[in-house]
Amino acid sequence: MAFVSSPVPVAFILLGAGLLACFMGYRLLRWLLGIYGFIGGAYLTSLFVGTWGPWAAAAAIVGGGLVGAVALLVAYLAGVAILGAGLGALAVSVFWTPQNGAAETWVVVVACLVGAIAAVSLQRYVIIVGTSFGGAWTALVGALALGCDTEALAAARGDLSQLYPIAPANGQLPFAIGWAGLGLLAALIQLRASSSVRKRRKQGDS
Repeated sequence: MAFVSSPVPVAFILLGAGLLACFMGYRLLRWLLGIYGFIGGAYLTSLFVGTWGPWAAAAAIVGGGLVGAVALLVAYLAGVAILGAGLGALAVSVFWTPQNGAAETWVVVVACLVGAIAAVSLQRYVIIVGTSFGGAWTALVGALALGCDTEALAAARGDLSQLYPIAPANGQLPFAIGWAGLGLLAALIQLRASSSVRKRRKQGDS
């Protein structure tokens, strides 16, 4: 069973959630964990309800989404560590591409461990960078899906294998540049906003 019969509602959700994550990810992290947990739980549940009736499948997908949301909200620190691990794996895929097109498993594992440890130690910066670039990717996918881009429509239906960085950058250079540019801009905006809030708090305490 497809995640949804039409990718348009998912595209709107991806665009909205992506923009929120881009520019307000640090302040809205718990809400975003709930949203992405719901989407992830619903998607995983949809993979196992292909033979069910429509109402039973819909109820199971909603239930799976709620379970995913609660799981991420409860495991907040684990979510930060997972975010760092994801950034570590992303760094491997972006900055090191062996001749056979796939990094060694041990390299990815080490990068994930380093990213997870760094995320727990430097939560503020890792959260800002992770939500900025994760939100930028999500927002771009949603916007392109609304524009009927083939790869983005496939991603909105649950097939993420056709888009960078999961797919090779060959042929997707504009997407990669747009993602990097939007992610960097959002990270700078979030860092500036976060620094302003911290300064106001320090002035209020003094």
